[in-house]
Amino acid sequence: MIIQMNQNAMPDEIKNVEKMIEEAGYSVHPIYGTNLTVLAAVGDERGKEGLYDRMVSQPGVDKVEYILPPYKLVAREIQKGIIRPDSVIDFQFEWKEGTKSIQIGGSDFVVMAGPCSVENREQVLESARFAKKYGACCLRGGAFKPRTSPYSFQGLEEEGLKLLAEARYEHGLAVVTELMDAHHLELVDQYADIIQIGARNMQNFMLLKSLGSTQKPIMLKRGMSSTLEEWLMSAEYILSQGNNHVILCERGIRTFETQYRNVLDLNAVPALKKLTHLPVLVDPSHGTGHADLVAPMSLAAAAAGAYGIMVEVHPEPSKAFSDGKQSLDEERFKHLMKILPPVVHAVGMRTSWNS
Repeated sequence: MIIQMNQNAMPDEIKNVEKMIEEAGYSVHPIYGTNLTVLAAVGDERGKEGLYDRMVSQPGVDKVEYILPPYKLVAREIQKGIIRPDSVIDFQFEWKEGTKSIQIGGSDFVVMAGPCSVENREQVLESARFAKKYGACCLRGGAFKPRTSPYSFQGLEEEGLKLLAEARYEHGLAVVTELMDAHHLELVDQYADIIQIGARNMQNFMLLKSLGSTQKPIMLKRGMSSTLEEWLMSAEYILSQGNNHVILCERGIRTFETQYRNVLDLNAVPALKKLTHLPVLVDPSHGTGHADLVAPMSLAAAAAGAYGIMVEVHPEPSKAFSDGKQSLDEERFKHLMKILPPVVHAVGMRTSWNS
């Protein structure tokens, strides 16, 4: 339910409506526009039929409408004539030269780069060195690795998180790492700047609900066979628990095609920008599974309107413990960062690095 307050509504009137929403068993999420205050009442609507009439009659209330999409908080258009602007995710972290700020969803095109798996100190620091050198703002790396085979490398766990934190301190890159289990949330929260929820856990609803206990940005990857609505409903779980800092990441979907790892669904980028206010990134590494396809699909992602990309890099891809086939070495990453800016600039965004 959406309650649109009158332009001249007094603070006490707004507070009274918020109190009524909470007493009815909803959670209230205020949305402040340039000229309007809108209160989103989110929750189970069963047994609350009389609430509509009560709300309409309250001082300061202009109109009340039900939200049509099943996802309430992530929707771009919450009511005819009220459109939420793009959400911008701002955060800071400390490194050896002081405090650094990063913004995702704003004017700057962001690049996240790093190895699939944290293997050892030398590998992580070397990956961070050239990721930073050519313009990445974030270091991605898996400390807990979900793998298809139980016999594959599963990650270094806390030791891997410590290595990522060391790389952040030395090179000034924010850490993006995956959370697989709610039991590890407190541990991962200590080290990560952005917590990634992978494709396999996109609909792990208990895990998603646990993310309300942190205000760290959450990067939610699309499930390999998930529709956009299912993906947005998963994001809704996180926002409904009080964490509004959600980033969506398209990473390819599974189809009948076997020539590449997944089919990178770039249709999703402009479609999501219509449906939701959340920023959208693209992962062309998992989306293709082939290093030689990463650069062209990165350009395509920028042209489609993505706010950034996340790519896998490795000092020696042929020796990588996982996903070496889709990882860029230093020269390939350098080339990617050289050819990206013209496309990024053509769609009206900025790059923070020199090409």
